[in-house]
Amino acid sequence: MVNAHYDGFLAKDGSQFYCSRSDKAGHPQWFVLGVGQIIKGLDLGMTEMCAGEKRKITVPPALAFGEKGKDPVPPNATVIFEVEVYAVSRGPRSMEAFGEMDRDKDKSLTKEEVKEYVKMQYERDGKKNDEPFYEKIMTDIFYKNDKDKDGLISAKEYNIYQHDEL
Repeated sequence: MVNAHYDGFLAKDGSQFYCSRSDKAGHPQWFVLGVGQIIKGLDLGMTEMCAGEKRKITVPPALAFGEKGKDPVPPNATVIFEVEVYAVSRGPRSMEAFGEMDRDKDKSLTKEEVKEYVKMQYERDGKKNDEPFYEKIMTDIFYKNDKDKDGLISAKEYNIYQHDEL
């Protein structure tokens, strides 16, 4: 599961056709690699990316939008994506992970509980970051998951079957 910003450009003239920073209130996108949530070329090109890494990925038409294209990308277009990964996690949400985060066992997650869990995951992998990095992730997580805007993520809001449409 990856949290990233990405910008798409047409290879033939360099014109931009997508910018995640201007879509969905500018929040990075969460998606699961390898399950078809993004085009095949990005699935392949983002494999093994780490948090903090940036990549330029050139995607041929067969692994992008193919013979039909997808407005505003014309048919048979090679596209280039500039990708910046903010976070990588183990995969789809699990109630096991919810239980690990919910330190006080009150069936809801505070920003502090989630931040400590995220920090622990990064540090376990040997990747320490500064507070603004974690604050950016917390802002995004709570923006997308705290549906009633009470400052907590309930077990229902954590819904393990939820995903973002790209």
